[in-house]
Amino acid sequence: MPHETGLIATIALGLTFALFLGLGARALKLPTIVGYLAAGICIGPATPGFMGDVEAAQQLAEIGVILLMFGVGLHFSPRELADARGVAVPGAILQMATATLLGWALARLMGWGDAAGIIFGFCLSVASTVVLLRALTERGELATTQGHTAVGWLVVEDMAMVVALVLVPVLAAVTQDRPAAGLVIGIGGAEGVALTLLITLGKVAIFVALMLVVGARVLPWALSWVGRLRSRELFSLAALVTALGIAYLAYVLFGVSFALGAFLAGLVLGQSALSQKAAEQTLPLRDAFAVLFFVAVGMLFDPTIVLREPLALLATVLVVLIGKTLAAYAIARVRGLTPKAALSIGAALAQVGEFSFILAGLAVTEGVLPEAGRDLILAAAIITIAVNPFMFRLADRVAAKLGP
Repeated sequence: MPHETGLIATIALGLTFALFLGLGARALKLPTIVGYLAAGICIGPATPGFMGDVEAAQQLAEIGVILLMFGVGLHFSPRELADARGVAVPGAILQMATATLLGWALARLMGWGDAAGIIFGFCLSVASTVVLLRALTERGELATTQGHTAVGWLVVEDMAMVVALVLVPVLAAVTQDRPAAGLVIGIGGAEGVALTLLITLGKVAIFVALMLVVGARVLPWALSWVGRLRSRELFSLAALVTALGIAYLAYVLFGVSFALGAFLAGLVLGQSALSQKAAEQTLPLRDAFAVLFFVAVGMLFDPTIVLREPLALLATVLVVLIGKTLAAYAIARVRGLTPKAALSIGAALAQVGEFSFILAGLAVTEGVLPEAGRDLILAAAIITIAVNPFMFRLADRVAAKLGP
C-alpha cells in the first residue's frame, strides 16, 4: 500500500542533519544548538533541495515544549515557585515593559505605527522556554535560586502571552475601526476590551486552581495506581498521557498555553513519590523533541532578510542581547540577587521565544504588524538562540570580575 512520507521524511532528515551538523558544531567548539538550527535551514523552504513540512515540524516542536515543561514541573514544588515570586513577577513585568518600549521605539524609527511597535516589542520581550531550560539544565543551575527565578519568570511571560493573543484582534479592531472577533458579543469599546481581558484571566485562574486543588489529589493517585501494576510500558504511557492530555485540555477548555498546562501537570505530580520515575520515563522523548524544536525554528528562517534589512536586523538583535540582558540584570540586582545569579538570568533571557512566532503570525494576519516585522522577529530569534551559549560564557567572565 502507498505511504504518506512527508512527516516521516521531515523527522528522518531533520534528525539526520541535526546529528551530523551538531557533531560538526561540536568539533568546531560551537554550541550544538547552532548545528540543529543549521539543520532546519538546510531542509527549510529557503534552501534548494528537499523541503520539509514546516507545519508538521512546528507541531512536533510543540510536543517538545510540552514534555520539557512537564519535566521542569516534576522537579519543582509550589513552595519553591512561590519563594521566587518576589523577583520573578515584578522582574518579568518590568523586563517585558522595557523590551516592549525599546521595540516600539525601533519600530517607530522604521516608520511603523504604534500598534505595530507594541506588538513588535512585546514579541522581542518573551524568551524561549526550550532554550532557557536547556541552558540552565546543562549548567546545573535549574535547582538554584536563579533557576527557580528564571522558571517563575517564564510562567509570568507565558500568562502574559496568553493575554496578548486574546488582545491582538481587539488591538486590530481599534486601529482599523472594525468589529473585533475577540470581544464579548454585543459589547464594544473599552467595556468589551475590559470584559474580554477579565474573562481570559478568570479562565487562567480557574485552571490553576483546579490543578492545585483537584489535580494535586487525582493525578498522583492515578499515577501511583498505574505504578502498582509494575508495567514500565503502561507507566510511561500514563506519564505521557498526563503531560500531553492536560496540556491539550488546558488549551481547549481554558485558553491556556500548552507549556503552562504541562508545567502545572508536572508541578502537581512532583509532590508524589513517583515523580522521579515519571521524569526518567519521559526524558528520551523530551530530548529528541527538543532537537526537533530547534530544527523547526531553523526551517522558518529566511536568510534574505540579512541582505534586505541589515541595519534593522542588527538593531533588533541588539535590543534582545543588550536591552533585555541589562534590564533583567538590573531588576534582579535591585531585588537582592547576587551579581552571578542576576547575570545568569539576564543571559538566559537574552533570546526570542517560540510563542513570539505565534503572536507575530497572528498580528500579521490581523493586519497589525507588517510582514517585515515577522521576518525580523524570526531572524532575531535564530541569531539570539544561536549566540545564547556565548552570552552565558560572557556572563561567567563578567561575574568572575564582579565577584560574589
